[in-house]
Amino acid sequence: MYPDPNSRSAQLFERGQRVMPGGNSRVGVMFEPYPLYAVSGSGCRVTDVEGVERIDFVNNWSSLIHGHSNPEVLDAIASQSQRLLAVGMPTEVEIELAELLTARVPGVEQIRFSNSGSEGVVFALRAAKAFTGRAKIAKAEGAYHGNADSIEVSVAPSPKRWGDEHAPNTVAATEGLTDGVLRDSIVLPFNDVEASRQLIEAHAAELAAVVIDPVVSRMGFVQATPEYLTMVRDVTTAHGILLIFDEVFSFRVGYHGAQGEVGITPDLTAMGKIIGGGLPVGATGGRADVMAVFDQTKKPLRVEHGGTYNANPMTMAAGLAAMRQMTPEAYTRLNALGDRLRDGIRSALGEVGLAGGVHGCASMVALIFNDAPFTNYRELPLRRREAEMVYALHRYLLNHGVTIIPHGLMLLSTAMTEDDIDETVATMRDGMQMLVETGF
Repeated sequence: MYPDPNSRSAQLFERGQRVMPGGNSRVGVMFEPYPLYAVSGSGCRVTDVEGVERIDFVNNWSSLIHGHSNPEVLDAIASQSQRLLAVGMPTEVEIELAELLTARVPGVEQIRFSNSGSEGVVFALRAAKAFTGRAKIAKAEGAYHGNADSIEVSVAPSPKRWGDEHAPNTVAATEGLTDGVLRDSIVLPFNDVEASRQLIEAHAAELAAVVIDPVVSRMGFVQATPEYLTMVRDVTTAHGILLIFDEVFSFRVGYHGAQGEVGITPDLTAMGKIIGGGLPVGATGGRADVMAVFDQTKKPLRVEHGGTYNANPMTMAAGLAAMRQMTPEAYTRLNALGDRLRDGIRSALGEVGLAGGVHGCASMVALIFNDAPFTNYRELPLRRREAEMVYALHRYLLNHGVTIIPHGLMLLSTAMTEDDIDETVATMRDGMQMLVETGF
């Protein structure tokens, strides 16, 4: 039963804290009073060090779109491991994955690989600044785009600091950001068409890029409206500003990525997560004329893009095996499971009499114990009580065979079946009943 101070996970956490600040290397894996330590995974289930098996809706924050130990991915890794783990030379498999992605994604004519979604965004920003000769970037309030200084602003600002709703302040999301970074970052009110248009136009001469995630993970997978995306595309084109789509999460929406679903073609696209088959990966792709800033055959080189593990053959092989399985039919089936989970959770809320909203699209699901509608960060109905309810449900699920992201997000995998979804819904319904009975 979690928590148990005598458990193996509790002991490992104590041990980890002696050699790593916070006990590990990822803030996202921590929840109170200690995280669970994994030992193995198969299909849609993960097993911890106590031997407890759970249906996994974390899926390594979306990267495991086929769940754990996918046979084709494992075969590709095993085969590649017998030839090259890493090498100071390019490989054919890098070209093969690049060919697959450029064929599928409307806005990606050429692509270069890196090691994380954050790096994918970093190099998209650097390319935009080099191509345009401008210094500033704009991003939406409440959106997270990784660890790049110029983009890790106004991710979750407090009402005391966020400023005017039509012209948000630029608020550092972490210590360590300089005043210069804040001056070069413009924050847009997400889904506010006219206010964002005015801000972009006011700073047009200085803006290298506008960065948009069509499905914002940190806001319960809220989607950009068609009107908002159309405006951003039109105004950036008119002023020579590059439009960057961050599809690190949202690439799992469909066969052609989120941009294929919304019908808007960006100039650059950052990717990661699912394109690596579960191994570390990032990518920056886009128009050939913009991507030419990375071309080391042209002198002088405009933007240096290096990295010991960029396009690592193990990752390229795993990613190619994973993406080849993501056919249009696979997306259709997976997204139908997402609909089944959303519908089931909504029914469970109604059956137990709890107010709540179930959000998201495709294979991304978010539960909030508040039924107020929202389209942007400031409308997000996350008060203390709602947060405590989600954390209590998370703990209940841990003790009954299901693991989700602690603040109510769920990411599906192709390894799941309708039975897995129905089992999860039944467990969530029991957890919600527990919340009612304990007075939440």
